[in-house]
Amino acid sequence: MNTCRTCLALLLLLAVTARAEVPRVLPEGELPDDKRLGELTDLNGYFPFHPCDSAEAWTARSERVRRQVLVATGMWPVPTKTPLGATIHGKVDRGEYTVEKVYFQSFPGHYVTGNLYRPKGRTGRLPAVLCPHGHWANGRFYDAGEKSVKQQIADEGEKYEVGGRHPIQARCVQLARMGCVVFHYDMVGYADSVQISHRPGVREQMNTAENWGYFSAQAEARMQNMMGLQTYNSTRALDFLAGLPDVDPERIGVTGASGGGTQTFVLCAIDPRPAVAFPAVMVSTAMQGGCTCENACYLRIDTSNVELAALFSPRPLGLSAANDWTKEMTTKGFPELKQHYEMLGHGGRVMLHSRTEFGHNYNYPSRAAMAAWFNKHLKLGHKEPIVEQDYRPLSREEMSVWNDEHPKPPGGEEHERALLKWITEDSQQQIDALMPHDEKSLTKYREVVGGAVDVMIGRGVPQPEAPHWEFSSNKSVKRGKYRMYSCLLRYSVLGERVPTVAIELEDLDKDDWVRNPRIVIWIDKSGKKSLFDTRGDPRPPIAKLLDAGFGVVGIDLFGQGEFTTDGRPLAKTRLIKEDYAGYTFGYNHPVFSQRVHDVLAWLSLTRMREGDGVKVYVVGLGDSGHWAAAACARAGDAVEAAVIDTAGFRFGDVTAIDDPDFLPGGAKYGDLPGMIALAAPKKLWLAGEGNEVPPVVAAAYKAAGKPENVTLFSGKQEDKEAAAVEWLLRQRSGGK
Repeated sequence: MNTCRTCLALLLLLAVTARAEVPRVLPEGELPDDKRLGELTDLNGYFPFHPCDSAEAWTARSERVRRQVLVATGMWPVPTKTPLGATIHGKVDRGEYTVEKVYFQSFPGHYVTGNLYRPKGRTGRLPAVLCPHGHWANGRFYDAGEKSVKQQIADEGEKYEVGGRHPIQARCVQLARMGCVVFHYDMVGYADSVQISHRPGVREQMNTAENWGYFSAQAEARMQNMMGLQTYNSTRALDFLAGLPDVDPERIGVTGASGGGTQTFVLCAIDPRPAVAFPAVMVSTAMQGGCTCENACYLRIDTSNVELAALFSPRPLGLSAANDWTKEMTTKGFPELKQHYEMLGHGGRVMLHSRTEFGHNYNYPSRAAMAAWFNKHLKLGHKEPIVEQDYRPLSREEMSVWNDEHPKPPGGEEHERALLKWITEDSQQQIDALMPHDEKSLTKYREVVGGAVDVMIGRGVPQPEAPHWEFSSNKSVKRGKYRMYSCLLRYSVLGERVPTVAIELEDLDKDDWVRNPRIVIWIDKSGKKSLFDTRGDPRPPIAKLLDAGFGVVGIDLFGQGEFTTDGRPLAKTRLIKEDYAGYTFGYNHPVFSQRVHDVLAWLSLTRMREGDGVKVYVVGLGDSGHWAAAACARAGDAVEAAVIDTAGFRFGDVTAIDDPDFLPGGAKYGDLPGMIALAAPKKLWLAGEGNEVPPVVAAAYKAAGKPENVTLFSGKQEDKEAAAVEWLLRQRSGGK
């Protein structure tokens, strides 16, 4: 008898245990076959370019990618341009040309330095060339040394010892002799650019909630990065050059090699002024740029250097390749660029000079190819071939802009903090000025802030034909008066999988739950198990929605539930390198964005039933309201109404780049309230913001003509969920 009682007790215990389990989609211990669980993409991957089929398609694609570059470099919108205050001094006369020293302020108190080469004996407005250098030692002051040059001359990579020892000067001299005004300027932290080091890195004292420096979580939350500083310096260098009285602003070229090649094609991708470009030994489908000055969050997600270079089309684009990461350009990358230019009707405007017998360089043959390209497209009128001649190099003293009369400006960490403070305040003023007050200003707000959020999230509601859903083998179970469906949403195009549980009232007249016309997508920090109590039954607020005829969907967002081996939410984001966010999030979506993608995929599924009158409500309570807010910001009319409990969350409060809620740029555009405002005029129940609707949210709803569509909850924490459910129930009958 005792044995029987023991067996009965065990059976009852097993029954209770089984009953308490949240329905699984996959067998115990099995993770979804989701590409996002695999290896992260890094700068050494393979990045093919897929040309568009038509000019119309390219117009739309290029706008999106160009905006992505601007957001990534902190230039969406462009910082307020302040007076350059340029100083030109210390002229050196070399007979055929002169060289002067230049410094000006790109930002107040932050200087760009360089040398200005001018041809002699020319009149009128002249063509001009902007010359960024690359990561050669000392940059503008580079000297390759005598030993290296002798071998280059023997290999026919150089013609003269001076040109081989000083190839960066050689480029400028040749272009000046050809009749161009040339501005050769420093990268941040090179030569005379002494205020901030080139790669300052993560520093504990600069990674603070206030008065931060580059490489900090605070800086990244506002899209402040070294690549952005360098890119903005390039635009100001172009301002300087184009503004000279002897320069023809319609005939400006840009050329640089290696890291200078990156500066060349990035500048030319975002600025319409250059007429011709020649980025040397950089553009390829392989390594995308190894320095922090060549990487920024979002920059190469779903794009690549080849496509970034293509943004210059249909303007003339010359390239060079060598025995480095560009060595396969003749078969990978350039054929697609050629196809792209031909599609636009300008196949002759793109050229590749491939000399893979030479290592990474901007040597004599490459300079000759560039000179011929600029001669043609800047209409310089020289007979070809153009042969480079020997020259007398400038000494470091002749090049350096700082001396007793022109002392070095202050730099270091205090300067860096002051610079980022100015950039932060300027950006804040620009975003504040976008506060909507009517339909026109609301449209502008959506263009700027919505355009940035589009890049940061990286996806809207996918087309309904893209994702499809399938049931697991145990596709549905009846639980009392409810039916529960365990299903896996498959986004096959991108290799993504989303484990989901859907619940509705049992109805024998229905074939499956998706026939329900009212669906609540319930988002929670614990995933789909948040729908259930400890016995495995729908929790009371969920049951209340079900009994009122709603279907309720619980999702394991990426990094939750069945995405982890122990069922606990992901605690830290994987990083390529811990010293710079751009190495990871320049190629991979942040976890925050990936979780929003999962919500958007479900919205795509429900959008397939628009003709059935389906209405979808998104709920994010507690620590999940920020995901719901971002999803609604990107969902458009796919969401009928939303429950968002921010719990006071702000992206600017996230202190680590490996935090799953870290979102580069998240603090720049009005932080979370700025996202919520994009939901106007859909009905919104808002909690977690105290006793007042955030001003930008109130302004957006007023501008949309629907201020009454915002319901603010400021009651007790324990009453929040019940109040949200009651509000949802009122929406069923069109109430507030």
